[in-house]
Amino acid sequence: MEPGDRSGGRYLTAREAAEELGVSVRTLYAYVSRGLVRSEAAGGGRRGRRYRAEDVRRLRERKEHRRDPARAAEGALDWGMPVLESGISLIADGRLYYRGRDAVALSGERSLEQVAQLIWTGSMAPGDRAAVPGLFRAAARSVAGYPRLPLGGARPVLNELGLALQAAASRDPAAYDLRPAAVVRTGARILRLLVGAATGGQDAGETAARALQRRWVPRDEGAAEILDRALVLCADHELNVSSFTARCVASAGATPYAAVVAGLAALGGVRHGGGTERVEAFLAEVEAAGDPREVVASRLRRGEAVPGFGHRLYPEGDPRAAALLAALAEGYPGSEALGLAEGAAEAAGALVGERPNVDFALVVLARVLGLPPGGALALFALGRAVGWVGHAIEQYASGALIRPRARYVGEPPPRPESGPSPARSG
Repeated sequence: MEPGDRSGGRYLTAREAAEELGVSVRTLYAYVSRGLVRSEAAGGGRRGRRYRAEDVRRLRERKEHRRDPARAAEGALDWGMPVLESGISLIADGRLYYRGRDAVALSGERSLEQVAQLIWTGSMAPGDRAAVPGLFRAAARSVAGYPRLPLGGARPVLNELGLALQAAASRDPAAYDLRPAAVVRTGARILRLLVGAATGGQDAGETAARALQRRWVPRDEGAAEILDRALVLCADHELNVSSFTARCVASAGATPYAAVVAGLAALGGVRHGGGTERVEAFLAEVEAAGDPREVVASRLRRGEAVPGFGHRLYPEGDPRAAALLAALAEGYPGSEALGLAEGAAEAAGALVGERPNVDFALVVLARVLGLPPGGALALFALGRAVGWVGHAIEQYASGALIRPRARYVGEPPPRPESGPSPARSG
C-alpha cells in the first residue's frame, strides 16, 4: 500500500503489480489492455495509475495453475481457484447475484420463500412479497405436529435448530428421495421446521419473516420486511465453508436433513457465522466505553482484530451490509443502537480502512429490533439453509463424490528390509 493510500491494500502500483506477477511493467500494460487487470487514476494529488490487487492475484493464480498444477492445488481451498461448478450465486464486481439476479434488489422485492424457489428451481413464483408459494404452504401442512424447540434456551441457537431437524428427519422417509423435484419439497419442509424451531410455534403458513416478526417483535409489524431482507441476503454466498460442507455431505448420498445439519455445524465456527458473537461483544464494549474510536484504537494497540469489518471478496465494501444498514437507517432513524453502530463503523473506517460486513449488519439489526439472544446468528442460519439445500440439489444431480487427495507430509513408513526372499515350500 502506497503512503497515504487508504484503500486497505485494494490497489497496487505498476511496479508492485508487475513484481507480483513476475513480469515487466510493459507486460502489465498489455494485461490491462486485454482487460485482465483493471486500473484507474491514482488520485489524491498523485500522477499515474493504480491497479486492482484482486485482479493481479487472480491472474497470478491462473499463471501458477498452468505452470505447476500440483502446487496450485495446495492453495485452491484457501480463497484460491474455483474447485466446483455451481449455478447458484456469483460474486463479481463487488455485487452478489442469485441465478443472475442482483441479491440486493431481490431482498427489497421478494420474500425468502420466493428466492428459495429461484435458487432451487431456477424460476420464481409470481406474486408480491407477502405471497407464500404453494410449495411452502404444502410443506407447512406436512410438518404440522413435528417437535418444536423454542429459541433462547440453555443450548446455543444452532444446537437447537440442529436438534429440531434431527428429531424431524426420522419422521420423513421421503427425504431419501434425492431426485431434484423431491429435494425441493424436502427443502421446503426443512425451512418450515427451522422457522418453527426458531419461533417455538406451529407454522401458520405465512412467510418466514412474518412468523419471526410475530414471535420476536410483535409490536412492530414493519419489522417483517427488514427481517426478510436479511434472510434473502444471507440465502447463499458461493462456496463458503458451510456450503462446501453441505455439498460434501450431500455428495456421500446423505439426506438433505444431514446436509443442512452439517451446514449448521460449520456455520457456528467463529471464522464463519459464529463471528456474530464477536461483533456483539465489540458493540457491547463500545456501548460501555461510550467512545468507539478509543475502543477500536485499544484493540489495535493490543494486536486484536476489529470484528465485523472487511471482506476479501468485497474490497470496496460488502453490499449485503450496506443494504441492511441503509434499510435500518430509513426505518429506524432515531434508534440509539443504530447511532452507536454508525459511530463504531465510522471509527473502524477511519482507523483500519474497512467497511462493515454482513456479520456486523446482522448484529446491528438484532440490536435495533431487540431480537432474542442468538437472533443474528439464527437469521444467518435460516437464510443460509436455502443455499445449503440448493447446493445439495446440485451435488445430487452431479452424481460426483467430493473426495480430494491429501499431500502426505508426516513420518515416512519404514522401508522394507532387503535380503533373500524366504524359500517357498512345495
